[in-house]
Amino acid sequence: MNNQRHVRELVAITADITLARHLAEAHAAWWCFDDRADASSIPFRALVRWRDNGEVLSPGLGNCLGVYRVTAREIKAGAMNYVSLHPMIRNPALTHQQADEHWHLRHGPLALIHHPFLSQYVQLGVEGVVFGPQFDGFALCGFATLDDLKQRFFAGPDSIPVINEDVKKFSDTKRSPRRLVAEVIAP
Repeated sequence: MNNQRHVRELVAITADITLARHLAEAHAAWWCFDDRADASSIPFRALVRWRDNGEVLSPGLGNCLGVYRVTAREIKAGAMNYVSLHPMIRNPALTHQQADEHWHLRHGPLALIHHPFLSQYVQLGVEGVVFGPQFDGFALCGFATLDDLKQRFFAGPDSIPVINEDVKKFSDTKRSPRRLVAEVIAP
């Protein structure tokens, strides 16, 4: 884990896939979108991320649901075509820093064991909310194929309770929104 890259980025979330595409093109950004027909159960449909160069945020971001300054931690390097995107609200018994530290230092290595088909794993730790809902982070669990994501998310049935119990230690599983299953578009 010592070889991880840590990069300051901006993240925008939106329900508007067309807006996400526009933002991604404007910033030469990585983005992903969930195009399920019924999106009523997910908190947003698209996430766009780009390097934070300290720029003033453009007025076009006003249609976004939220904008965040994050530290991107690449726990596992690789390429992803599909992502299981998990917005995270911290366990209320912990401070933001305590939850982020557990997520990074304890959950990250555990996830690599129990999600062996991950092609890439990135944690976007929120450093500041520009506007929008209070999230503490976004987990990007990348997979090479949609079949890997849907059929081989865990190493096996024994991995499910291990991961679920650990997630409860740093995340409020009742308040954290449902995951997105998204297609990735790289610049």
